[in-house]
Amino acid sequence: MEFLGLLNVPLIVFLTVVLPIWITFHYVTKWKQMKQAGAGAGQTVVDRKELKRLRETAAILEERIESLETILDGETSDWRIK
Repeated sequence: MEFLGLLNVPLIVFLTVVLPIWITFHYVTKWKQMKQAGAGAGQTVVDRKELKRLRETAAILEERIESLETILDGETSDWRIK
């Protein structure tokens, strides 16, 4: 039982002092990185590789949608909602 009492003191110190400072410095660092990358209000920084991958995925999905529309136009001409 005494072991648990000794464990409570460092745990309380960690949760009340160290953890809030740690979290604050983490988000200050992230904020500075975003500011250096040129992200404004409401924007996030996206890596160029990730952006390229997203564009490629969007192009592939657009081709698939066009193919499905062509198939549906051939089978049922009144499938589109007007």
